[in-house]
Amino acid sequence: MQNVLLWLFYITSFYAFIPGIISRLFGFRVFRRGKNEEHAFALTFDDGPDPVYTPQLLDLLQRFDAKATFFVVGANAERHPAILRRIHEEGHLIGIHNYVHKSNWFMRPATVRKQILCTERIIHEVTGERTAYYRPPWGIVNLFDFAKSNGRRIILWSSMFGDWRAKTGADRLARRMLQKLRAGEVMLLHDCGRTLGANADAPKNMLIALERVLMEAGRRGLRSVRIDELAGGAMEMNTSVGWFKKAVVRGWLLYERAFHALFRLEPVNPQEPMLHFRRRKYQGQPVDFADGSSLVKGDEVLELHFDNERLYQIGSTAKTPMHVAIQMIRSVEKQLPDLAAKVVDDPRLEGVKAIYGVSMINRGAEKLGFIIRDLPRGLFAATSTLYLRLLLSVIHPSGQERLKHRSDLLVPKLIVMPASVLIGRFLKNDSARTGMSLKDHPLSEPAEEMGRGTASAQAVNSTTSTIA
Repeated sequence: MQNVLLWLFYITSFYAFIPGIISRLFGFRVFRRGKNEEHAFALTFDDGPDPVYTPQLLDLLQRFDAKATFFVVGANAERHPAILRRIHEEGHLIGIHNYVHKSNWFMRPATVRKQILCTERIIHEVTGERTAYYRPPWGIVNLFDFAKSNGRRIILWSSMFGDWRAKTGADRLARRMLQKLRAGEVMLLHDCGRTLGANADAPKNMLIALERVLMEAGRRGLRSVRIDELAGGAMEMNTSVGWFKKAVVRGWLLYERAFHALFRLEPVNPQEPMLHFRRRKYQGQPVDFADGSSLVKGDEVLELHFDNERLYQIGSTAKTPMHVAIQMIRSVEKQLPDLAAKVVDDPRLEGVKAIYGVSMINRGAEKLGFIIRDLPRGLFAATSTLYLRLLLSVIHPSGQERLKHRSDLLVPKLIVMPASVLIGRFLKNDSARTGMSLKDHPLSEPAEEMGRGTASAQAVNSTTSTIA
């Protein structure tokens, strides 16, 4: 019984408590606040639409030319489509707040997904548009809200005021809101008092207090905007790395250094240590080469690894994924000739039959001379997928977006290049160094017979960004 309770504690911690803590305290994978210098703040309203208070709220917002974001409960939206349509037609943003107001901690991932999809369908049927914004009830997320966001942004808040309780009163509520009235603020309010723990007439006080806040905002030169406008400025801001992510990255890189030391990985070029390698015996399934030979279990190979610290530096300074790809192209173009020279010159590498690695994105890698093969299903493929997705999310400037939108391509595959192809394509013809001409080397194949080809940005990005 004790073991059962212990496992239950572990499961609930990873499923609910830990994701909730890191999202609320550190803002991990959620949006909570915008920039201070934009002279704008966001009013967000949960739990509606309500047939009594939401129309009054819309009238108030229209008077002050203020825009807001409404996170609607699907069941309420289904009952009051005319109000939902008015919210949309008056230029406000509509987000999802589940179909019923129930915590994600107490629902299975499949149930949460059904709640979101059902609410999204209702919004689309009424307004003709889909929404990319989601606020879980009470702001409580679970592990799968992070992993299965499907392109939606999770929106929390930077200030809330207890407006769901009638006893708070309009005066106290106004004072609390005015204390938080500043640029970048995301205010949480409620236009419906019919959920668990709320008072049905509490929105009446909210409307009184909000009118005072909007008047003061006008005097201060502040404007209320939709969350997509406020978050649009924050997307650029969030590419800078906060202390929490820095700590995660430092821990990751310490692990990488320990891995390199433990398995004695060597840099291809110590002056520019982008590619690392180690000699080992191949343990995978047979791979047939174009010359009729095969790579089989027990053959000597060079296992390639990228320096994730260098990849992170590239990803954190590049403005776009294309800039990352261009920098990787240059690095690979410099490193593969050095690796070819090592295979020819270093006696420790004599007998190496191929170089290989595992690539998450691999379309176009053939243009570099690699052969691509599926990984057999099993533990190695599963753990490789998890590791490489985490790596991509850390080092890529839009890694999370890439994981959301191109998940069908993010399947780890084996990429193999015969040593003869490496030498034939990339070894510089330096007879003074090797003591023989390139064409005389036993592993070389003439470059013109290999069809050199030029690697596109996609090919190099696909080949290099996620080699494990």
